Amino acid sequence: MKLLTHLTIILSIWLMLCSASPPPRQVSQLDANWQFTREDVSGAEQPGLSTAGWETVSVPHDWAIYGPFDPEVDKQTVLITQNKEKVATEKTGRTGALPHIGVGWYRKTFAVPDLTSDKKALLVFDGAMSEAQVYVNGQKVGERPYGYSYFYFDITNYLNKEGENLLAVRLENQSFASRWYPGAGLYRKVQLIVKDQVSFKHWGTFITTPFISDDQAKVQIQSRVNGKDVRVEAQIKDAAGKLIASNASSQQFGDEIELNLGISSPQLWGPEHPNLYYAELKLYQGNELKDEETIRFGVREISYTAEHGFLLNGESTKFRGVCLHHDLGPLGAAVNTAALRRQLTILKDMGCNAIRSSHNMPSMEQLELCDEMGFLFLAESFDEWAKPKVKNGYNRFFDVWAEKDVVNLVHATRNHPSIVMWSSGNEVPDQHGSVGVKRAKWLQEIFHREDPTRPVTVGMDQVNATMKSGFGAIMDIPGLNYRVHLYEEAYERFPQGFILGSETASTVSSRGIYKFPVEPGKNKTYDDLQCSSYDLEACSWSNVPDDDFVLQDDKPWVIGEFVWTGFDYLGEPTPYDEAWPSRSSYFGICDLAGLPKDRYYLYRSRWNTKDETLHVLPHWNWEGRKGQVTPVFVYTNYDSAELFVNGVSQGIQHKSRESNQHRYRLMWMDVRYEPGSLKVVAFDKAGNPVAEKEIHTAGKPHHLELEADRTVIDADGKDLSYVTVTVVDRNGNPCPNATNQLNFSVSGAGKFRAVCNGDATSLELFHKPTMQAFSGKLVVTLQSLKDEAGEISLKVKGKGLKAAELSIKAE
Repeated sequence: MKLLTHLTIILSIWLMLCSASPPPRQVSQLDANWQFTREDVSGAEQPGLSTAGWETVSVPHDWAIYGPFDPEVDKQTVLITQNKEKVATEKTGRTGALPHIGVGWYRKTFAVPDLTSDKKALLVFDGAMSEAQVYVNGQKVGERPYGYSYFYFDITNYLNKEGENLLAVRLENQSFASRWYPGAGLYRKVQLIVKDQVSFKHWGTFITTPFISDDQAKVQIQSRVNGKDVRVEAQIKDAAGKLIASNASSQQFGDEIELNLGISSPQLWGPEHPNLYYAELKLYQGNELKDEETIRFGVREISYTAEHGFLLNGESTKFRGVCLHHDLGPLGAAVNTAALRRQLTILKDMGCNAIRSSHNMPSMEQLELCDEMGFLFLAESFDEWAKPKVKNGYNRFFDVWAEKDVVNLVHATRNHPSIVMWSSGNEVPDQHGSVGVKRAKWLQEIFHREDPTRPVTVGMDQVNATMKSGFGAIMDIPGLNYRVHLYEEAYERFPQGFILGSETASTVSSRGIYKFPVEPGKNKTYDDLQCSSYDLEACSWSNVPDDDFVLQDDKPWVIGEFVWTGFDYLGEPTPYDEAWPSRSSYFGICDLAGLPKDRYYLYRSRWNTKDETLHVLPHWNWEGRKGQVTPVFVYTNYDSAELFVNGVSQGIQHKSRESNQHRYRLMWMDVRYEPGSLKVVAFDKAGNPVAEKEIHTAGKPHHLELEADRTVIDADGKDLSYVTVTVVDRNGNPCPNATNQLNFSVSGAGKFRAVCNGDATSLELFHKPTMQAFSGKLVVTLQSLKDEAGEISLKVKGKGLKAAELSIKAE
């Protein structure tokens, strides 16, 4: 009996020890307690250096977003050929006028416990802006010049066998290196991976679904491994964790082991139903588990044909896409999942189904969200090849680094089902001449070699040149940036049988700002440095949305569009490139704060086929315009509507083919302003009234209304809630011209993170708890505290206004 008891105790201890043993792969995110300085400190890479006076930061981090705005930062005297300029002029806000130029150092200590001789350590960067030089314990382990590239180093031989290690990263942004605000610093995550020497190679597994039917899908897993005499076991599970299929193989060809598994009645991935599966992979040598990883993937089939265009799972699908720069407005370039999710949620409601990462490699977080939320993705690589757009751009690195950067892009992201095509470049000057054709072919073949399952495009703006040289003819997908007048000729000249609007519209507008008289115009500018939100203004080289809508609707060989842009971004303040203090774009469908402009509802009325859209513009507060012509537009998915001013009918308008604008907008061009009410009643196809919208002339600003996009957030120190603050009159009507200075205070389990009003000319700093309302609104961002649950309270005050308070929860 005693022997049995002793054996039971020994067995229990053994089981406890087994269960307590560390997993074969340990992944740590190096996010907290970095030391940072903007000084180019001699010996900063060496252990023992005093960091007195250095700042403690968390990564992802953008050192420049905290300002101040300064017209002297990266002031460029340049001729922008993409804008059809003929003379070089001085550009003050082209890269955002934020202090991103110069050197920054990051240092962090870390430990690697139990780093035995059979282990290895990888240091992985999702991106570092820019010209990164990486040191471990004073020794340089490598460099990567391209700020958008993913890269990693094996740092095993640089680590101390015992105690702490020092990681140091030197970054430098050159002047004249970008056409927009690039951000600065370790703006994407950094990870430490410790695993066995016998292991899966980093980014070495490629999962494809080469055969799909209603009954079955074939899943092919190709894993590259370090080590011999190994076995890979794979289990496929659905989103609920249910085991769907399993297989194992020890048949090794070089460094690769391939497995094929079958999924019965597969749940396909697509925008409407973004179903995902998980491949749990284990690597054994003998009976010893050496490594394991879990890779999420989707079962989906893509093809591009002259007859049907883009086919997703056998169905013809048009891209209703937007281009997105990588900055997150007031957060800068520092990646934040909650901020990205908010962007995608807003775009999803608009009916958007596709994203183009412009003009850079996307963040991993953005791709993961697109997988989950059902967005098709065009993953772009470069804005420059060998010929420069800006003096110190990627052209300096192209010959040495382009292939390495493309390989890492493909290997790091190819298992994301959202990615349905690659882009090797955007408006590259290399479009001219035979040398450019060869470069385009060389890059496309690298993509094909690393991923035979997806096609490649280039955003072409020099369409006449690409038709003559053969540049456009060799591309898998001919992508046209603007040039709507050349679509027909390009379709006839190019052999592919279809055209993609890889970049479209570039309409310019400022939220809530309207200019008179209301008429279409190119390169219009005004004394207040704003653009009209009647959505009829564009640049010399661009157009209004309706011109692209006609091509999408009438030409079956146009397979979709990616609008420039979904959101305003820092830098490139066209058409005010030469005007200070303009420092961010006017192209966005939503402004820099993420608030929809009127144009949002024009796209929504066409793209969102499930929900009702009925939007009226302009606002109805026009002191001094009584009796003057003030046109009214309605963006709606209904074909007709009747407009009333103070109850008096202004007539019924119908969508028609009279012009591109009449086809997609209802427009009352002769309305005369009278204060009071503006009401629109929409009709169905039978002429029955089915919806109405009414706006009112607001009185004086009286109080504030607060609305949070999320009322419960995670207490992880990273999650965000965006609170829209609206100035309203005594009756709750929004005051569209209000410019009150507002002040914010936050208490409880969160903190004030940032504020933005969407004004491209504002020089107020995003991280200060005060800002002027723009067109009666602004957005305050709240952030949770790490491991601190509870209420987060926001109070907003403004002179002459009744204060407002709102609470959300962190849990």
